[in-house]
Amino acid sequence: MRIARLLSVALLAVSAIAVAACNNDPLQVTAVQLGKSLNPDNSVGTHTTSFKPRDTVYLSVLTGASGSGTIETKWYYGSTKVNEMKKDVSYHGGAATEFRFHNTAGLPPGPYRVEVLLDGKSVDERTFKIE
Repeated sequence: MRIARLLSVALLAVSAIAVAACNNDPLQVTAVQLGKSLNPDNSVGTHTTSFKPRDTVYLSVLTGASGSGTIETKWYYGSTKVNEMKKDVSYHGGAATEFRFHNTAGLPPGPYRVEVLLDGKSVDERTFKIE
């Protein structure tokens, strides 16, 4: 009887750990950053909205708590969609998800915007220019 009780307690403990390890909570976007460099934690290091044609445009999507979801970016030159990126993520605590936009031949000058979506729903948008 004692062994059965110990096994039940152990099974309950393992089940609780497994449930805690699963991260099914939805993500919450707390900020969107745009700039020319990244910090080691993937947040933007040098914030700007003005870039040169051969620059890499860095975008970081900050989430404030644990959760899982799909973060997507849609990049536009004027009204034309020129790129789309998607990342499935799962975090335990706050995090930064980075996206990079560049063209080795150089981006054409003009107005750009990037739309950020979380699980298919638009959550933010940033505009920038290539000079």
